[in-house]
Amino acid sequence: MSLIAEHLTLEVDRVRHLDDVSFTLKRGRLHTLIGRTLAGKTTLLRTIAGLQRLDDGTLDLDGRPFHGRPVWERDVAMVYEEFINYPHLTVLDNVAFPLRRRGVGRDAARERARAALERVSLTGFDDRRPAQLSGGQQQRVALARALVRNADVLLLDEPLANLDYKLREQMREEFRSLFSDQGGSVVLYTTTDPAEAMILGDVVLVMHEGRLIQVGPPDEVVDRPATTAVAGIVNDPPMNIVDGAIEDGTVRIGGMLSLPPAAHMRGLTPGRYRFGLRAMELGLGSEDDVKGAVTFSEVSGSETFLHVETGFGPLVLQIEGVHSFALDTSVPVMVDPERLFVFGPDDRLVAYPNTETGRPWRRSR
Repeated sequence: MSLIAEHLTLEVDRVRHLDDVSFTLKRGRLHTLIGRTLAGKTTLLRTIAGLQRLDDGTLDLDGRPFHGRPVWERDVAMVYEEFINYPHLTVLDNVAFPLRRRGVGRDAARERARAALERVSLTGFDDRRPAQLSGGQQQRVALARALVRNADVLLLDEPLANLDYKLREQMREEFRSLFSDQGGSVVLYTTTDPAEAMILGDVVLVMHEGRLIQVGPPDEVVDRPATTAVAGIVNDPPMNIVDGAIEDGTVRIGGMLSLPPAAHMRGLTPGRYRFGLRAMELGLGSEDDVKGAVTFSEVSGSETFLHVETGFGPLVLQIEGVHSFALDTSVPVMVDPERLFVFGPDDRLVAYPNTETGRPWRRSR
């Protein structure tokens, strides 16, 4: 049982917001949709909810047409980034409201609402008004109102984006258990945060400029990004991408860095390639390594993000510990060929280091 989309297309003012989007979302699984701002994530959710009319394509739910149904006939619950609660209603009545609208009796609706509030850790807040709650608590009320319906389709549009860091981390950990009881629903959760997408999602959908560019389990999307665009979206900081070539059995990057090919590169046709390396897999090296000038240094928690300009382009290093670097300081950067991702001139992945088995993988050409 699933929600199936085929060739969804939507154009507004000659701008393609959805471009031939197809996917299958199964009931009982948590799907995370990741993409940068303006990738088309919210537009996709609005089309599923019936708030945006498609130019082309079909939506089917459990084998029955879904895209042609009016909004009021679609059993869809939605939680927005800007949470919406009714200020004149108590917390309990806010959560019970969609049930009452569907004809559920007052006592039964309130009983189900209390159970939903317990699930989001708001037991005892029944009689408060939204204005008496913190931002995080108000978002929990909006979430409880969506959960209480047990809708066929549950859509969450960056529901944690406006929360502070600690609360966001806390709720992220709770979401898994929250959605475990939604086994009968199709759940789609959008985010711009790679960690959030990978932690929450059973299946990750990557969206870029109105198109779905990869769909798969979190580890597959991270370890085998289909294109340089995917590699940039699912890594934070984005994966470093530099131009180079494989010539005479040597990996050459930017005409100034020569490396021996790693096992996963052997057998690749000599020619131009693009090489990717995650920030966490770059390190400060020795005097024999390539040099770069520090352009920016930022400490985040127990890590330092170091931006370096090299002769073959900018790189971002993620270094353990708190370090201080003056601007324009020359630092040696160590590049490990065993950790390089290899993309073709068309930006498609052709080889990557297999982190699980150590066995190389190459796309047939």
